[in-house]
Amino acid sequence: MDRCVVLVDAGYLLGAAASLLAGEPARSRIAVDHTDLIGSLRERAEAETGLPLLRIYWFDAAPDRRPMPEHRRLRVMPRVTVRLGALTRAEGRWVQKGVDAAMHAELSELARNRACADVVLVTGDGDLLPGMTAAKEHGVAVHLWAVQAADGDFNQSEDLVAEADERRVLDREWITRWVRVREAAAACRPPVPSPEIAEILSAPPGRQPAAPAAAAEGEAARPRPAERPAPAAAHRAVPTPKDLAGLAGRTAAGQQAAAAADRQPHAAVLRWSSDRGWVERGGEASVPGDALPTLAQVTTAEQRWADREEDITTVGGDPHEVGQVFARRWTDRLGDLERLTVLWSDYPRIPHRVDGELLRYAARFGLLAHKDDQIDEHDRYAIRAGFWRELAARVPGGEMVSVDD
Repeated sequence: MDRCVVLVDAGYLLGAAASLLAGEPARSRIAVDHTDLIGSLRERAEAETGLPLLRIYWFDAAPDRRPMPEHRRLRVMPRVTVRLGALTRAEGRWVQKGVDAAMHAELSELARNRACADVVLVTGDGDLLPGMTAAKEHGVAVHLWAVQAADGDFNQSEDLVAEADERRVLDREWITRWVRVREAAAACRPPVPSPEIAEILSAPPGRQPAAPAAAAEGEAARPRPAERPAPAAAHRAVPTPKDLAGLAGRTAAGQQAAAAADRQPHAAVLRWSSDRGWVERGGEASVPGDALPTLAQVTTAEQRWADREEDITTVGGDPHEVGQVFARRWTDRLGDLERLTVLWSDYPRIPHRVDGELLRYAARFGLLAHKDDQIDEHDRYAIRAGFWRELAARVPGGEMVSVDD
C-alpha cells in the first residue's frame, strides 16, 4: 500500500527534547502540546515520504499499563494509536518494560502484511535493529528520525543509523513548535528565626549570648555545666603533588629559599615517576606547542554533537582521513592560525595532549587495534601524517615543510 506509518518511541522523543531544551532528560521539565506534536509529525512524514499517512503509533510506558492523562488525550486523536508498556521501579529509577518488544512486533507485522510502503521510526534504541532489517526485507523503506542532542552525546544506536534507508534530524526549531520548558519552582524562603534564636546564631564561637530577661533568674538557679573546649580546626584537604611542589621546606635552607621566592618568583618543579626513575619537569610548557588548547577545549556542546554526526555518516575511517578531519576541526576552531606556526619548529612532533586526543579519536573507527598482540604502528604513522598534511595546507609556513606519508 502506498501509505506511510510513523512509530514513535515517546520515551526517546520527549526525553531527548527535554535534554535539548531544559538541560536534563526529565519529561516533567517540559510541557507538550500534543495536538501540535501529532500535527507536526504527520505534516513532516507526509512531506518526506511523499505518501499519505496511515497511522501514528505512540509507544510509551505507564504504571500497571494504565493510561496517563496524556495517553488519554492522544488515543482519541484521529490516526493515532497508543501502545503502552509497563513502567516499573528498579534500583531507585523508573524503567520501561515491553516498549521495545511492542515496537518490534508492530513494525514486523506492518511490513509482513504490506500495510505501508514507508515507515518512519522516531527512536534511538538499537534493540529495534532486527525489526528494521525484517521490514526492509519485505520491501518497506525505513526512515529514521533523530532528535538533536545539545550535550555533545550521540543519542542513537550507530547500528540503527547504518541500517536505515533515510535519516533526518529533528532540530531545535522544529521541536519548539510543540514543546516549551516549564519554569522551575521558586525556592522556599527560609523561615525567619525569633530574635532570641537569631542572637544565638549570630554569637561568635566560644561566647554565649546574654540570656533573655524572662529566663535570667531560672538560668542563674541551674548548675552551670562545664564549658566544652572549642572544636578543633577542620583538617585541611590532602595536598596534591602540585601543591607540594609549590611549597618550600620549613628548614633553614627552606626559609632562605622562601625569602628568595618572595623577592623573585620562579616556576615550581614537579617530579614525575617513569620507567627511568624520577624525571623533573618545569611547571611551564617545555615546548611552545604544548601551550596550545586541545580540540575539546575549543569545541562547544553543539559542535561535539555535529562532529559525532559527521563521524557516523561521512567519515570513512581511513587513517589519513581521520588525521585530516581532526586537524581540520582543530584549526577551524582555534581561529587564529598564526598561533599554530610554532608547531613547525617541532615537526614531526605533535603536542603531547593533542596527540593523545588524536589517537583516542582514531580509536572510534577501530584503528590502533591489537593485531597479533602487537599495536599497529603503521596506523599511528598514517594518522599523524594525515594530521600534518592538513595543517601544511592551512597554516602559514606549511608549504615549507615536506610531509611524509
